[in-house]
Amino acid sequence: FVSSLFLGVGKTTLIQKVTQALKSSGIPIDGFYTEEVREGGRRIGFDVVTLSGMRGPLSRVSPDSSTSRREYRVGQYVVDLVSFEQFVLPMLRNVNHGSDSEKKIFVIDEIGKMELFSQAFIQAVRQTLTGSGTVVLGTIPVPKGKPLDLVEEIRSRKDVKVFNVS
Repeated sequence: FVSSLFLGVGKTTLIQKVTQALKSSGIPIDGFYTEEVREGGRRIGFDVVTLSGMRGPLSRVSPDSSTSRREYRVGQYVVDLVSFEQFVLPMLRNVNHGSDSEKKIFVIDEIGKMELFSQAFIQAVRQTLTGSGTVVLGTIPVPKGKPLDLVEEIRSRKDVKVFNVS
């Protein structure tokens, strides 16, 4: 897992470059990364992008701060949990299926506050990490404030190596 204290240091760029190198070497790889969405030079949200090229919204800036209906918010962003789960859960649930002799790599960029609103995602990540035959290449945030349970669980696993990027 790749971790960083700061936004914008290049965790996703690093994941994308490693993914391209692995793909070009013929190594089976699947998964997703998150990407900023900009409009007029201003960040308006984040999308989930699968390694097969599908894209869907993860979050968007909300014009107001009212929470009249059930919203999942991180700062100014409202998380589109339905979209996120539709894109990510089928991949995660299928990652440990297939031939055990084939070593697979699965990319999860990232496991952070927005993604952790989904209990189904948390469960699927845990199952992926305990499944045999899958290597996970992912990103997690460095703890600031209240620790995120799944992130700390991942960080403390004996079978996980964390690289801090600055």
